[in-house]
This record gives sequence, structure tokens and C-alpha cells, in this order.
Amino acid sequence: MRVFVTGASGHVGSIIVHNLINAGHKVIGLTHSDNGAASLKETGVEVLRGDLDDLDNLRSGAAAADGVIHLAFKHSSDFAGSLATDLLVIETIGAVLKGSGKPFVATGHFNGTASDNAMFALAEHGVRTSIVHLSPSVHGEGDTGFVPRLIKIARDKGISAYIGDGCNRWPAIHRLDAAHLFLLALEKAPAGSRLDGVGDEGIPFRDIAGVISRHLNVPLVSISREEAESHFSFLGFSAIAALDIPRSSVLTQELLEWRPIQPGLIADLEQGHYFKN
Repeated sequence: MRVFVTGASGHVGSIIVHNLINAGHKVIGLTHSDNGAASLKETGVEVLRGDLDDLDNLRSGAAAADGVIHLAFKHSSDFAGSLATDLLVIETIGAVLKGSGKPFVATGHFNGTASDNAMFALAEHGVRTSIVHLSPSVHGEGDTGFVPRLIKIARDKGISAYIGDGCNRWPAIHRLDAAHLFLLALEKAPAGSRLDGVGDEGIPFRDIAGVISRHLNVPLVSISREEAESHFSFLGFSAIAALDIPRSSVLTQELLEWRPIQPGLIADLEQGHYFKN
């Protein structure tokens, strides 16, 4: 297939592109940066320069492809606005693919119900849609998400903190396992599939903070919900740090014959690469 990939040079997207090419597919990669374009060209990708606001570009990429993987997302303080953009992107690409039977894989987002519903609706109009809901931590080399930010806070404030007893659980997935899941979704997920990108089903937040404490040689400290507002203000996610959100990927594994085989988050943290800088 010729596959149009948004976010093709990102943390997970770059691995997906590599996997697609190794599996014999050709890739059209959307990227907005010079570095991203150069990296994709070196990999043998047909580069489409632009961002998520350029709807004509999105139509062009989708029309030239046999399938689409949508990974790009506007990460900004205006999360509602980012979700609105995501919905518009899905509607724009979906309009091109209607009635084609082609696969369209999108990334699910927290509170992204409208986008999910739009994808499920497209499954009723001749598009083989699937939605991959990744874990809050997609870890591995090059991670710029929650865990590196937790490490930065611990460095800056001299403590590694968890809220209350720290027993609230976070699911996680290695980016290599996540990339493999997207490839399988493109190739064989049934229309209207909701897929769980989960390796570790639920790691106690205290365990994550504990590894950070040991590697940075700073105290491991329990803080209250009230203190968390100030402590985690850099992330703006004190509420997220307190969530207990275990998830399972058993049904996804059975559906696609997919197995997470990479190191879990704690094992990945213990390797030390998160603490080099």
C-alpha cells in the first residue's frame, strides 16, 4: 500500500514509518519541520510539507494513498482547540476515503469523544476505520512525554513526589510495541475497531516516582492533593498524576494477534537513558 502518515517524523511515527517500509509499503509522510523532512527523505519517504491546518494538503495526501495513519496532534494549552482541530482533520480525510474500503487508523485522545464518534461513523460509510488509544506513557528512547517531565520536576525541586499513598496506577506502552500495533491495525483491523495500546496494565505511580528518586538521588516524598497543584504546576497535570486508570489490551491482543514484547516502563527507566541529560 501507499500509506499517508500524519506526524510521520514523531516519537512513534518515525518507528511506524520504518515498520511500514520494512513490510513493503510506501509512505507519504506529513511533516511541518525541515529536520522532519530531511529525516523522512533519508528513509525513502515521499514528503508532504504542511501542518494540520492545511486541509487541502490533507486531502491531497489522503487521495494519493491506499490507507491513512493519523498520528499528528496539536499539543498546546488550548486542549479543546486541539481536539477541535483533530476532529476537523478526521472529517477532512474521511470525506476523501468514504466508500473506498481503505483503512484509516487514528490515534484516540483523552476526552476525544467527538473524534472517536466521527471515526465510528465513517465505518458505516465504507471506510475501514480503527482507533488506537495509547497509554498515557509511551516510553522509549526520545520520549518527550509525561515521564521526562516528571524527571525534570524532580531535578528542579529536589524531590520525587507521588500523591497520597501513590497506589494510583498508570498504564504504559513501549513505543516499539505501539508502532507495531498501528501497523497491524492498518493491515487487518476490522472496521470500527477500538484498540488499546497497553503494555503495562497499571503501574503504581509511587513505583515510577521511586525509580526517579533512586536515579536522581533525591528523596521520595508523599504529597497531598493540595500540594500537588503547586508541585506539578509545570505539567499542569496534577489531576492526571492522581488518576487511577488501569487498562487492559487483552481483547486487542486477541483481535490482531499482537503481543507487547518490549521492556515495561519500570525496566525502561532502570536502563538509565532517561537520566542522561
